[in-house]
Amino acid sequence: MDKKFDVIALGGAVVDLPLGPLTREVFDCESYPVDGIAMTIGGDAINEATIITRLGKKVSLVSCSGMDVPGGYIQDHCIRNGIDTTWFVMDPDLDTSINVGLVTPDGERTFITNRQGSLWKFRRDMLDLSCLKEGRLLSFASFFNNPLLTGAVMEEVFAEAKRNGMIICADMIKPRLGETLEDIRGALSMVDYFFPNYDEASLMTGETDVDAIADIFLSCGVKNVIVKVGKKGALAKSASERHLIPGYPHSKLVDTIGAGDNFASGFITAILEGRDLADCARFANAVASISVEAAGATRALKTRDQADRRFEDYLKATGQA
Repeated sequence: MDKKFDVIALGGAVVDLPLGPLTREVFDCESYPVDGIAMTIGGDAINEATIITRLGKKVSLVSCSGMDVPGGYIQDHCIRNGIDTTWFVMDPDLDTSINVGLVTPDGERTFITNRQGSLWKFRRDMLDLSCLKEGRLLSFASFFNNPLLTGAVMEEVFAEAKRNGMIICADMIKPRLGETLEDIRGALSMVDYFFPNYDEASLMTGETDVDAIADIFLSCGVKNVIVKVGKKGALAKSASERHLIPGYPHSKLVDTIGAGDNFASGFITAILEGRDLADCARFANAVASISVEAAGATRALKTRDQADRRFEDYLKATGQA
């Protein structure tokens, strides 16, 4: 059956305010100048929807916001970038989440988030599961990012996605409310591709060895585990394959906000194009290497040609050409 969309992207859509570079002296100053303060699009699902669309695929964003100025900013971004919002909920009783990103001189970041914002209030009754009939692939951008979309809720969503023949991808962040692996084990059993980063996965599994981390998620029923290890690249592992894929060594690091979402976007694009596990990880690393070269999650990568050129450079730079 033909599907209207390549990807249904489910999860967070917020406004980011990245501030930096900052040092701890910010707390000792009456006034602290930074290089710039501007609203940018943020949130795992809308980041992925933006980048996957720019890579040439059709995406529908399933998320929520308030009916306020930041919510309008998100809607305008979707219109300008060709992202479908058929199943996006604008709730007048919600405040759209605004995340303040504190960026250090080395590009690392910490987010300040509003517990009363839309990111924390996105709930099951806002989900119209008819959207799952319309996509080839479901990307749940992050376990734990929307605390009310619990493991039990996602089991229901994933089961419906499978009934509709969808590929399921998922990412994760560190638990917000003390959730454990057991809380998401049932949902993980239906995931085809899982993209945790090393720190989050180590915390969740209690393991420090990257292969041991991947093996625990494989034992939960995940078909393919891809552990992101920052500038070192990624480990991609299934029951029958293991690939340690290096990162791109020549990025001009500005800001790591959204690098993981860009990685997932590149990987998902490659899945849809029928690439094998290792090549998906290579393309994902190339896309992520672009994202860190500008402030904000979606400001660096603009076109598919840009990604393809970086992929060629990446293969040469890492000796995989």
